[in-house]
Amino acid sequence: MKIVYFHGYASSGASGTVELLRKALPEDEVLAPDIPVDPVEALPYLQQYCAEHQPDLIVGTSMGGMYAQQMHGYRKICVNPAFNMSRVGVMKCGEHPFLNGRKDNQKTFRITRDIIQHFSMMERTQFKGITEFDKENTYGLFGIHDPLVHTYDTFKKYYSQASRFDGAHQLNDKALKTAVLPLIAQIRAQLGK
Repeated sequence: MKIVYFHGYASSGASGTVELLRKALPEDEVLAPDIPVDPVEALPYLQQYCAEHQPDLIVGTSMGGMYAQQMHGYRKICVNPAFNMSRVGVMKCGEHPFLNGRKDNQKTFRITRDIIQHFSMMERTQFKGITEFDKENTYGLFGIHDPLVHTYDTFKKYYSQASRFDGAHQLNDKALKTAVLPLIAQIRAQLGK
């Protein structure tokens, strides 16, 4: 299978989760783009990226889960999706370090009031355009110990396939093995891959 992974806030396509996925799924191709900081750039970039690469599955965590939900026409797993980025406590104006190396070698990024406003504007329309295919092929996984994002009820307003797992906000090896990989195996079986 071809899997595209969307990382979380302040991270990159070189995150530890990408490495865990590649190690756990050696037969699959796991692609992971660096997501632009501003959603005005990020959303069209990710839509174009998916159009070019035609993944069998998109997996997104946190902010990446929020973006994954908006990729209409693809199977996707949204892990602890941060549907309210403009209100999450980590979104503060100023200069911040990236947590992982990025392809453009940028070490820091700047959050401005405009960027926060762009997230706020996107959040108001992020559930528009959901198709029947999306409703059947969008899965939500929510860590029961997540201190940052509590969007299970929001997800359930639009999608029926939501479940909780024994984990926190960031994926670790245990959560990957007990929640994400079994769901990927289920989707693989549906696709016959």
